[in-house]
Amino acid sequence: MAGHSKWANIQHRKGAQDAKRAKRFAKLVREIIVAARDGQPDPEHNARLRTAIATAKAQSVPKDNIERVLKKAQGGGEDVNYFELRYEGFGPDGVALLVDAVTDNRNRTAAEVRSIFNKFGGALGETGSVGYMFERYGEIHYRVESASSDDILELAIEAGATECESDKDGHDIYCAPDDFSQVNEVFSKHFGTPESAGLIWKPQTTVTINEASAESLFKLMEALDDCDDIQNVSANFEISDEVLEKLSA
Repeated sequence: MAGHSKWANIQHRKGAQDAKRAKRFAKLVREIIVAARDGQPDPEHNARLRTAIATAKAQSVPKDNIERVLKKAQGGGEDVNYFELRYEGFGPDGVALLVDAVTDNRNRTAAEVRSIFNKFGGALGETGSVGYMFERYGEIHYRVESASSDDILELAIEAGATECESDKDGHDIYCAPDDFSQVNEVFSKHFGTPESAGLIWKPQTTVTINEASAESLFKLMEALDDCDDIQNVSANFEISDEVLEKLSA
């Protein structure tokens, strides 16, 4: 499993605190709003909206919250004008960072992202400087005790997933973005609600980093993730289990 996936899983477990969970819920709801505006506000005819709803459910967003947002979108009641932005940059040791944002104020978000990169030793890059290093996938993560690696692989093939990885940290199932809702539904029926699920930018090339670089990189990624306007942070690093255990202790 790539280092970024391990970091994301650790963040998910650390994010069990109420404050973190509330902020994550707000970001997932915002994606539903944007997805509803991007096409028809009906999940049956809007693949992005189906994915946004499936992701929110997988992250335990209350059903009432989702339905309330959908009704508002379908009735044209949401009057905030959101913009989707993507920032590309570099962290320690040349680690590539892809940052997705949804905001109602471009200037505010640009200033905050630039400030975070500068504060934690990163560097913003030009559009296209790192995007080619990533591909869009649906990702579903289960804890190692949820099922055997053989059972996960068998169901992944049956459900139409493209690949899966299993190690002591758990099972990660990957699929095409358009297949996410379907694959997530199949796995949820067999193995229950996953520990995390959603669309990610999966790195195609990686950079191996040491403990010092990882500590700086994690501070940068955590600061970005903590920004209200940032939806997702992706990075292309590899890290050893020993270093990760030290940093997550």
